[in-house]
Amino acid sequence: MEELLSWRRSEANPFNVASVPLAPREPSLGSCQRRTLVSHDMMGGYLDDRFIQGTNAETPYAFYHWCYIDIFNYFTHQLVSIPPVQWTNAAHKHGVIVLGTFITEWTDGATKCEAFLKDEESYRSVADKLVQISQCYGFDGWLINIENPLSEAAVSNAPPFLQYLTEQMHERVPSSLVLWYDSVIQSGELKWQNELNQSNRMFFDSCDGFFTNYNWTEQSLESMKDYSGVQGRQADVYVGVDVFARGEVVGGMLETNKALDLIRKHNFSAAIFAPGWVYESLEDKTEFRQKQDGFWALLSEYLYVHRPATPLPFASSFCQGFGEALYWSGQKEKTSSWFNLSAQDPQPLYLQKDLEGGGWLRRSGCPLDAWSGGSSLLLDGLIPANLSAAVCARIFSLHVPLDSRILVALIYKASPGISVSLQLSTDVHHFPPNDQRDAKTISLTPEALDNGHHLMKHLTHLHLEGNRTADGWTFRGSEVELRGCILRDVGVLIQRDGEPGDVPFSCRLGKIMVVDVASLEAPPPPVRGVCVEDIVWFRGSGTPPQRSPLLNATLHWEYSSELVHHFKVHRRRLRGPDPRIPPGPLELVGRAHANLFRVTALAVPEPPSLLELVVEPVLLVDVPVPEELWGRRQLSYTEAAAP
Repeated sequence: MEELLSWRRSEANPFNVASVPLAPREPSLGSCQRRTLVSHDMMGGYLDDRFIQGTNAETPYAFYHWCYIDIFNYFTHQLVSIPPVQWTNAAHKHGVIVLGTFITEWTDGATKCEAFLKDEESYRSVADKLVQISQCYGFDGWLINIENPLSEAAVSNAPPFLQYLTEQMHERVPSSLVLWYDSVIQSGELKWQNELNQSNRMFFDSCDGFFTNYNWTEQSLESMKDYSGVQGRQADVYVGVDVFARGEVVGGMLETNKALDLIRKHNFSAAIFAPGWVYESLEDKTEFRQKQDGFWALLSEYLYVHRPATPLPFASSFCQGFGEALYWSGQKEKTSSWFNLSAQDPQPLYLQKDLEGGGWLRRSGCPLDAWSGGSSLLLDGLIPANLSAAVCARIFSLHVPLDSRILVALIYKASPGISVSLQLSTDVHHFPPNDQRDAKTISLTPEALDNGHHLMKHLTHLHLEGNRTADGWTFRGSEVELRGCILRDVGVLIQRDGEPGDVPFSCRLGKIMVVDVASLEAPPPPVRGVCVEDIVWFRGSGTPPQRSPLLNATLHWEYSSELVHHFKVHRRRLRGPDPRIPPGPLELVGRAHANLFRVTALAVPEPPSLLELVVEPVLLVDVPVPEELWGRRQLSYTEAAAP
């Protein structure tokens, strides 16, 4: 509590500040009548996710079914749990609200509560700090969990504390939420109700929502549905589901769908607690992707797909924020396992479906090959002999306005015997004059842009031979004029070639892009204001060359976050002790997913020397930024500065 009350924004670490604002989506949270919250509670928290610039992790836990959920809560048993920046960046990219946790427990928690709930000045001091922390680090609110008894004075101040916190959050952080967990009741007794009722309504009335305990029954849901205190706010009641199935609960584990079935039947929101059970229960963590997809497929009938509504450009390489290697343009940049949720791209729909005649289609993330990041989207299945139509795999559901010429592009690798094309579904208001296309669905079959097409000048870095790269990726693109449209779905059509017959197939999607042509042709801005701070020089331990000079430093710069996918930080030796040695080549130091980067233990030439640190923006649309627009900062050092 002392640490909380002494917190100052001026002392906050800028690396912990989310770099991704909350993206718009359809439907918005306010218009969702049956919402889904995920409360992430795993092994004490702050595991691989605590490493801001990522870490080497062989089999990390990650969440990527963002389209199904509305709210993400980071839960630990610390007094104040600030969501790691990786989680906030990944969630915000998908329009998902992120909540931290404020929790008190046991005798120590009761002592804290008696202190901060003793009077208005005290509870306002705590609330003000929680608001400042959320505003500073860029997440969206709090789950308040008081799991200890309260005195009469303390419990009487809990609703005004909640109300003040909620009002201040709404004023300072747009789209923010404050939720209360079902724990103490109006008498101050710690007595979980497993429902909203007259004993705990005072807390519900003072904030944005109520998260019930897990030991409810269908009778509890029926009672709540008829309770007068719920009327008009049924969506604000989040019925808790413990995936670990601890105690007397409905569902849980691989029967979590049973709990959701009852919750939706009674028109309540759901709070899914600890879905990391899927990961924790696995002996072989390499099966995580398969088991995770299976778990969320089990629940998908009771969840609602939300559509990103961010304006163009829209692009995804399907990276899930971890992988066995790190790729760029189909080539490996790093050959070891890694984890960084800030690197996660917009995620597709991971669905499976059966086809007529015994066929099937599956969509899954695959780390064995990728165009960019750590994974591609693998479509595999069987086209049965009696199916003559193309198989359509819906990849993204969107709500993106289109009112211009666009480039639609797909990069993929396909097995023999099939043809692959893109399908866009739109809600259309009008087309250019004399255009007779269907007013609801447009099917586009992207064809390779010929070498003379004016857009090809932007794609020379792909080194295409015809429409393929040297390592087998196929590029398909087309330029289309769409005005007055809302892009609703992006799908891939897979058609059997040749005579009828059962055809097993696989198609690895490396990237999908939908880009406004005008923005594609506009010159990118330069990187500005590169600064180097917090410089530390030291030498490695041991004998040469282990005793070579090393550098720690923080770089930060200015660049528009709407345009960039990530930044590459390079270094180059410009001058060394021997003037006869020419300047060295650019060497990659690492990737940054914000406008700052910490260089750690970077081996540099012996002094005296001149070193250049270079920041290269990598755009969402795969168009290279000319080197003269990269950011640079030079460091000149001598032996006195590097003892």
